[in-house]
Amino acid sequence: MADSWERARQVLVGAGISDGGLAEVRALGGGTYNTVEELRFTDGTRYVLKVAPTGPGLRYESRLLAGEAEFYRVAAEADVPAPRVVAVEARWMLMTVCPGEPWNGSLTDSEQAALRAELGRQVARLHRLTGPGHGYPSGALGPLAPDWRTAFVTMYDAVLDDARRYGARLPRPVDEVARTARSAQDALGEVTVPRPVHFDLWSGNVLVDRSAGDPRIGGLIDGERMFWGDPLADFVSLALLGDIRKDEAFLAGYREAGGRAEFDVPARLRLALYRSYLYLIMLTETVPRAVGEEQARRVRDLVAPELVAALDEIEELAAA
Repeated sequence: MADSWERARQVLVGAGISDGGLAEVRALGGGTYNTVEELRFTDGTRYVLKVAPTGPGLRYESRLLAGEAEFYRVAAEADVPAPRVVAVEARWMLMTVCPGEPWNGSLTDSEQAALRAELGRQVARLHRLTGPGHGYPSGALGPLAPDWRTAFVTMYDAVLDDARRYGARLPRPVDEVARTARSAQDALGEVTVPRPVHFDLWSGNVLVDRSAGDPRIGGLIDGERMFWGDPLADFVSLALLGDIRKDEAFLAGYREAGGRAEFDVPARLRLALYRSYLYLIMLTETVPRAVGEEQARRVRDLVAPELVAALDEIEELAAA
């Protein structure tokens, strides 16, 4: 606890904020990579402090906080609720607190549908914006690329290299996964404008605020996987381990706000490719994070079949 207090004070000083009124440093759960703490002051002011780990990780995870800060900047530009960055350095980021709690199973069916539609409208607003290039803004895999195919192939190859390096237990050999992915890469050429992609918008990263009565979205958080690329890629985590095409409320809100959601063969190929990319990350990251055999088995049981399904879909569509 003493270490947390000292770290919080050092960050506040670095951010130009007096630590005189700091009353509590409270660990926040839910994260699996960074250390996340809430700083409470005697006058009611609250901040969230996120600190990057020093241990091993995947290649794209280098300078993840830079990507998260970029997502919050983009969210502010799009008028989408999200934390606002107070100060950021290579190892830590101090940000404002969003109202609400992570989306959970307490919502009624009508509340759920209304919130999914609201989320669709917010994601569509994000996807209107354009970026300076394609890829991770952190520079972890090099500078932004001039085209999406170059960027995504680099991203995909990086996680395959990680899987080899860490000996990740995948349901298919790494070289076989690489061959299957290559068969879908021509479809990436249809993406010509880099859009902001959160890429981790599962329910745990969407805050639901009930303070004004009816639930509303209080904030989109944990934007550390953000990249510039194909907005279709956001549909993977928005329907994590599922199929976004079944989420009628979300798609209605997304289209209402001007988002394009078409599922022709090239789009389905790209979506399957993005699904396989996320599931490769989820399976590989358990090794450097040393999650323990029981947790690693749970992840494999959930994710490995979905990776196989995505690869099978790529093979089927590419052969058609």
